[in-house]
Amino acid sequence: MWDNLTCWPATPRGQVVVLACPLIFRLFSPVRGRNVSRSCTDAGWTQLEPGPYPTACGLDDGASSLDEQQQTLFYSSVKTGYTIGYSLSLATLLVATAILSLFRKLHCTRNYIHMHLFVSFILRAAAVFIKDRALYDSGESDHCSQGSVGCKAAVVFFQYCVMANFFWLLVEGLYLHTLLAISFFSERKYFWGYILIGWGVPSTFTMVWTVIRIHFEDYGCWDTISSSLWWIIKAPILMSILVNFILFICIIRTLVQKLRPPDIGRNDSSSYSRLAKSTLLLIPLFGVHYIMFAFFPDNFKAEVKMVFELVVGSFQGFVVAVLYCFLNGEVQAELRRKWRRWHLRGMLGWTPKAQPAWGGSTGATCSTQVSMLTRASPGARRSSSFQAEASLV
Repeated sequence: MWDNLTCWPATPRGQVVVLACPLIFRLFSPVRGRNVSRSCTDAGWTQLEPGPYPTACGLDDGASSLDEQQQTLFYSSVKTGYTIGYSLSLATLLVATAILSLFRKLHCTRNYIHMHLFVSFILRAAAVFIKDRALYDSGESDHCSQGSVGCKAAVVFFQYCVMANFFWLLVEGLYLHTLLAISFFSERKYFWGYILIGWGVPSTFTMVWTVIRIHFEDYGCWDTISSSLWWIIKAPILMSILVNFILFICIIRTLVQKLRPPDIGRNDSSSYSRLAKSTLLLIPLFGVHYIMFAFFPDNFKAEVKMVFELVVGSFQGFVVAVLYCFLNGEVQAELRRKWRRWHLRGMLGWTPKAQPAWGGSTGATCSTQVSMLTRASPGARRSSSFQAEASLV
């Protein structure tokens, strides 16, 4: 029997099987030499003794107040919660991606980056559903032999999508910081660098992790957390979160400095205030909320941590779609304009002059931004660029 942490071998009825604690618990537990046991009875395997893994292996001595039935109900509720969250995120992200793709006036570098971020969230949601189906919907009671190529591929795809999602969050932070720090830069050249960071770096680490698992820990479905190999996946994600956190602090610091000079007019001050407000709304996009749990011990408030990381995190794609698409002033203006054209065409039978089916000339919005930059002073150029990026409401 496979219980997601230990494979319990086939045993005659009436016997007790004693096994060492899983490796992940032995490495982080301050107590050494702990064992766990189960008895084989006519009704099947008994509950884990002397308690759940964290308690039995010395990581969480009596901290969990849930019995096995309550834990089953809790895990079922968590799965239902993140299934709803990822489904809602998937639907809104697909709509947001379609809007930014179909309306040509919205085609520019920053929206291309947004679309890549949307795709990373879409892939992450799809990977969660694929992994759950591969691991838990097979209906088999014995998963000790579960190690098919398809199952492992689902886990590898999931790890890649999660890492790519975090790195595209990093790209968003890098792009916003670049708008503030550099007056003139080649968006085309930077964009290909962003592509390399967002998709290339995660693929490199994932391939390294896959090759090492094949050669050193090729057992099960690769869904267990290995002590040393897991850092090949975890370390880049933590690094991207830390870099994003630093970028966020730098952006806030720059905005505060722009609010302090005495020569700023009343209108400019109000403009900077709106810009700061919009920037604060981007906190979820920087992954800053993950920093609160990244360095907590695995046994620290496991239920609370699971709810935040799985359930609350599953709605992050929905938040991204709302902030970067549905609350974006340019998107709303383009949708209103298209709606008025369709309404007039239906009511009056009016046919406009020949134009591309989904809006005006490509890059019109971006050209407006560039023209504003060329007429402004260096300091004003930076603020106007970032304001165009962060004007979400």
